[in-house]
Amino acid sequence: MQKNRLGNTDIMVSKICLGTMVWWAQNTEMEAHEQMDYGAAHGINFLDTAELYAVPPRPETQWLTEKYVGTWMQSRKNRSDIILATKVTGSMKNNGGVAHVRDGEWVTPSGIITALEWSLERLQTDYIDLYQLHWPQRKVQMWGKMNFDESMIEEKKVVEEEIFQVLKTLDTLVKAGKIRHIGLSNETPWGAMKFLEIAKKNNLPVAQTIQNAYNLIRREYDSALAEISTYEWIGSLPYSPLAGWILTGKYQNGALPEGCRYTLWGKDRMPQNYNDRTLAATAEYMKLAESLWISVTQLALAWGNDRSFVNSNIIGTTSVEQLKECISSADITLSAETRAEIDTIYTKHPNPCTF
Repeated sequence: MQKNRLGNTDIMVSKICLGTMVWWAQNTEMEAHEQMDYGAAHGINFLDTAELYAVPPRPETQWLTEKYVGTWMQSRKNRSDIILATKVTGSMKNNGGVAHVRDGEWVTPSGIITALEWSLERLQTDYIDLYQLHWPQRKVQMWGKMNFDESMIEEKKVVEEEIFQVLKTLDTLVKAGKIRHIGLSNETPWGAMKFLEIAKKNNLPVAQTIQNAYNLIRREYDSALAEISTYEWIGSLPYSPLAGWILTGKYQNGALPEGCRYTLWGKDRMPQNYNDRTLAATAEYMKLAESLWISVTQLALAWGNDRSFVNSNIIGTTSVEQLKECISSADITLSAETRAEIDTIYTKHPNPCTF
């Protein structure tokens, strides 16, 4: 499988990254190990997890996904072959906060140190290749909420000081050899540039990646962050490239397959993905894929795999069969004509993954 440079580092990562978000929620430890085995055998060297996982976040399942990754690497003795990414969870200050993870502690210096030490223990390793901030410390619109809310604005100096303290703490951990590089997630253009500005001004670790949602029916990244990724060498790691599997077509015509996320928990938790507008857009992408003799899953992933600013496309699967189809997208190159047709469909259905 093709490998791309991670940000502005010397690390090379597979163009497809194996995400782990639903492991435990929808997969056993054995099934998770089977997926990692298959991925590794087919060229995937990049794994992404988080202290929050599995999703949906629950006190009884927190941290289990990291444990699954840790037991797999320990049993296979392959840590040196894997590029490992994990995340420190955001605070209750933001409406994305989760109270049961470290008691909802803010991303303070002590909180980061505690989170990292616990992640290292669960993952059974002494270093993380890419340590990411799961979402901003400050209040921002997330998870498909688009309307600007002036009440979220905080004093600029306070926000800048928080960013500085976070970077200073991460710098200590980098120098200690516990983190190789840092990344952002669910970040805004202002936030990304502020992290870069403060890092460069104070000789602190520079964020190498941004992990935001990006797919055929959610393309804010194109106008908001693609330019930053390109000029600042901060690579995109798109999550939800299938919009929570909406873009597989499996939820068309009111279908709710047994055991799937929107059947189990996703309809209420992810309204940005599951709605009439996203399903309408998906129907058109399905027709386009059919005309190309590929699946809409392959179409959606192939489109994201080869965007110039994308370092690695994060897929999340619950079976080896699903993983096989996703990996097959790495061998598909879409023509300029097909990409133009995709843009035409998107113009008819702009940003349906919002509310």
